[in-house]
Amino acid sequence: MKKMEAKLLSYIVLWAMVVFFVSASDPSPLQDFCVAVNDSRIGVFVNGKFCKDPNLTTADDFIFTGLNIPRNTSNLVGSVATLVSVDVFPGINTLGVGFARIDFSPNGVNPPHTHPRASEILTVVEGTLFAGFVTSNPDNRLFTKVLYPGDAFVFPVGLIHFQLNLGNTSAVAFAAFSSQNPGRIDIANAVFGSTPPILDDVLTKAFQVDEDVIRNLQAQFRTDN
Repeated sequence: MKKMEAKLLSYIVLWAMVVFFVSASDPSPLQDFCVAVNDSRIGVFVNGKFCKDPNLTTADDFIFTGLNIPRNTSNLVGSVATLVSVDVFPGINTLGVGFARIDFSPNGVNPPHTHPRASEILTVVEGTLFAGFVTSNPDNRLFTKVLYPGDAFVFPVGLIHFQLNLGNTSAVAFAAFSSQNPGRIDIANAVFGSTPPILDDVLTKAFQVDEDVIRNLQAQFRTDN
């Protein structure tokens, strides 16, 4: 009897986890597919975006090419993320998925950032990455792992996370998201490069530094300087 109760409880917990995950992703689609179009005159359904008439849909609407091409990582951080969201791949509209290719130069970093609308699973294809995320208040625990080709690491929705290329050669990873439009907030850019800028009084108190430090950081991240 106790074994049956334990088994029933495990089923209930598993079902609760599935329901929670589904409810945390994009809304469920209302039809088989909804290829996004910008022109409402040729759209017949609305589900997130205007949908292409299913009778006009072809196999070409469900393919995206070019993720095999290395990206240029000659920037200040030494990485570039190529996001494939619904805006560039209309066929994933309403399906609750998105993905990205991330290229790293030697010692390149994908800076601390968050995806406000999606969890992420990162899979390393080439190179060695140091990856981690920080939990929310009050603990702010840091979880990190060194990842090798074939390894996957998950970043829970909304949490700050990052990756660093530990090798002396380029690295490549692919990410999958639980949203067609996961969004991205780069922490440093958002705090020190906002338009208009956040008041110095706010930042000096938040970071416990003087105004010169704040202004120096703003000068690096503001695009209108």
